[in-house]
Amino acid sequence: MDHKTNVERKFKAVEKELQDLSRWLYENPETAFQEHKSSARLTAYLGDNGFDVEYPAYGLDTAFVARAGSSGPEVIICAEYDALPGVGQACGHNIIAAAAAGAGAALAPLVDELGLRLTVLGTPGEEHYGGKVDLINAGAFANAAAAMMIHPSDHNTVDPVFLANKHLDLEFRGQAAHASASPWEGVNALDAAVQAYINISTLRQSMYPTDKIHGIITHGGDAPNIIPDYTKMVWYIRALTSERLEELQQRVFASFESAATASGCTIEITNSGHPYTDMRNDSVMVELFAKNSAAVGRPMGRAADRDDAGAGSTDMANVSQIVPTIHPMLDMNCYPAVNHQREFAAATITPGGETCIRDGALAMAWTIVDLAVGNHWGELGR
Repeated sequence: MDHKTNVERKFKAVEKELQDLSRWLYENPETAFQEHKSSARLTAYLGDNGFDVEYPAYGLDTAFVARAGSSGPEVIICAEYDALPGVGQACGHNIIAAAAAGAGAALAPLVDELGLRLTVLGTPGEEHYGGKVDLINAGAFANAAAAMMIHPSDHNTVDPVFLANKHLDLEFRGQAAHASASPWEGVNALDAAVQAYINISTLRQSMYPTDKIHGIITHGGDAPNIIPDYTKMVWYIRALTSERLEELQQRVFASFESAATASGCTIEITNSGHPYTDMRNDSVMVELFAKNSAAVGRPMGRAADRDDAGAGSTDMANVSQIVPTIHPMLDMNCYPAVNHQREFAAATITPGGETCIRDGALAMAWTIVDLAVGNHWGELGR
C-alpha cells in the first residue's frame, strides 16, 4: 500500500472527528488572541493523534506547536482558529484548523518513513493583528523547509493573490464645549473624523483597482450637546505590493493630516498589529498541490484567471517572504455568500464546508508526501 493510500485511510478514520472539531469551533468563536478554549481543544486533539505538543508556545498564550518526526526537513502546516467580532467564523478559520489537524493526523504515522519532521503550528490573531509575524520574530519558522495552509472561499484558486496591508488607529483631539451655548469655544474632533473619511473618498478616484482603503469610526463623541474633543477611527490600507503600499500610505496620511488642519485638531496615527506583505506562492508546491487537489476531485483555478482587485490580505504572506509557502483557496459552493458574512460562517458546517476539510487535508498531506518521495526540497523557493 503506497503512502497516499495510507494517508487517505487514516484520514477517513478521523474525518468525523474533524467535522465535529470544525463545528465546535463554529459554535464557540473566540476573537484574536482570545482563543483559549480553541487552542486547548486543538492541542488535545493533536496530542491524541501522534504529536508532541508544546502549549502555549513562542510567548503567545494561545499559540501552540505540535511536532511529529525526529529528523529531516521540517514542513509546517499552519492552523488558524480566531473568529471575527460580531460574525464569528465568517472567515472559515474553523475549516482551516480542522484541515490542518486532519492533514497532520493522517501524516503523523508516516513521517519517520518519509524522512521529514511535521509541525502543526497554531497561529492566533490572524484577523487584524498578524500573529504569524510574532511567531516569525520568535523563531517559529526559522528551520522550516516549507509552510502551507488552506482557506475556504467562494472559488478554487491554488496560487491566490494577497495584498499588502497596514492596520492603522487614527485619533483626533480637539476641545469640548457646549454644542448650543458656546460651540465657538470648541474644536470639533468629529468634524476631523468626518473630513478624513470624505478626503479618503475623494482619493479613491485616483487609486489603482488593487488599492484598498476602508475605515470605521469607533468613537465619535459622548453626547450630542457636547462638542466632541476626541474621536477614533480604525483604517486598513492595502495595495498589490509592499512598495505600492508605502506610496499609497503617503497620500492617505496627507488626507488625514489635512482633516486635522482644517478642523484645528491634533492628530495621532499609530500602527495596530503588524503590516502584512504581499504573497509569494512557491511554484513547486503550487503544481504539486494542484495535481493532488485534482486527484481528490477538486480541480484548481489559477490567479491569472481571476481579478486581482478582489483580493484580501493575510499574515501568511509574511511567512511566504521567508519560507516557501502556499495558501490555496477552496470553494465551499456557497456563493453568493462570501468571506466575512454570517452566511459564509454558516456554510462552514454544511456538506460544502466539510468537503473543504477533506479535500484540503488530503491535498496538503499528499503534497508533503510528494515533496519527500520526490526529494523536491532543493527545488523550493527558487
